[in-house]
Amino acid sequence: MAAISYRKASCIYAGSDSLAVDGLDLEIEDGEFVVLVGPSGSGKSTALRMLAGLEEIDEGTIRIGDEDMVGVPSRDRDIAMVFQNYALYPNKSVAENMGFALKMRGIPADERRRKVEQAAELLDLTDYLDRRPAKLSGGQRQRVAMGRAIVREPQVFCMDEPLSNLDAKLRVQTRTQIAALQRRLGTTTVYVTHDQVEAMTMGDRVAVLRDGSLQQFATPAELYDRPANVFVAGFIGSPAMNLLTANVRPDGLDIGGALIELERSAMDALHSTELDEVTLGLRPEQLELAEDGPISSTVELVEELGSEAYVHVRTENGTSLVARSLDRTPARIGDTVRLRHDGGAVHLFHPVDGERLVD
Repeated sequence: MAAISYRKASCIYAGSDSLAVDGLDLEIEDGEFVVLVGPSGSGKSTALRMLAGLEEIDEGTIRIGDEDMVGVPSRDRDIAMVFQNYALYPNKSVAENMGFALKMRGIPADERRRKVEQAAELLDLTDYLDRRPAKLSGGQRQRVAMGRAIVREPQVFCMDEPLSNLDAKLRVQTRTQIAALQRRLGTTTVYVTHDQVEAMTMGDRVAVLRDGSLQQFATPAELYDRPANVFVAGFIGSPAMNLLTANVRPDGLDIGGALIELERSAMDALHSTELDEVTLGLRPEQLELAEDGPISSTVELVEELGSEAYVHVRTENGTSLVARSLDRTPARIGDTVRLRHDGGAVHLFHPVDGERLVD
């Protein structure tokens, strides 16, 4: 196991005018499970491949433990990679797939078998060691790919969207297994995904990337409660945070004639910026349907989830909002409803650069 350090690490692809990864700074602790998340083209997979030695580091450095990885071949980095497509040998059994890398390194057969059996027990694959991959489910194949990485006992696990090929139910089950397994093994893990729910439920800390640049690196709770900018606020959370323009008033924020009151300390900090308007962020669970609510709106969509529902509305001034309702029959499409802020936390961002304004 080892700590990982990205220090101003950059990568640019041949023929491109922009950096795929732009000056990435990350300090990953020994034994930590870190998730790189972002939309397509954000640089998350490139950052992982730079760590694995599959992409060149054009500027800056990446260190694993005390060793600088610039110029070090992938085979000499003591990492194990788990890919999206499993990459299993169809003509080999589960045991042969898991032990193949050890065989190539000249590990004796008895030791290979012992390591494979230990990994199979961890992954609940003991009964499948003699099967071929074609006789396994998608989740079992992914566990075989995990087992192949585990038997190597590397310093670092690199996982590039390993659950993308699984159905929704199996993804939830397998991500739970991977997170629990990593905590048992204590191996430093860097995991790439585009799914922010996956990132929030698995990672000790999560790095949010956009256009090759790091936006925020924090615990899942901090990302949700204190997003550093508008991009993180809109990307983290499902449904996404409501983001709307609000006019600054002496006693609060005006959104289409409805007043959102703030604590005095927040108002003082906001007035010190001398801004006339800000970007206001409200989580759906902080808006509630209420007959006396100040925000009049029309229901456009209702997402029924059983224990709760999300009501998508459009206000009189054309602003789209999402509110959570615990009522089993919250509203119907076309109904006029009124919303109010429940008094919970609000998020204020600069209207131009999108950076967080008030802590």
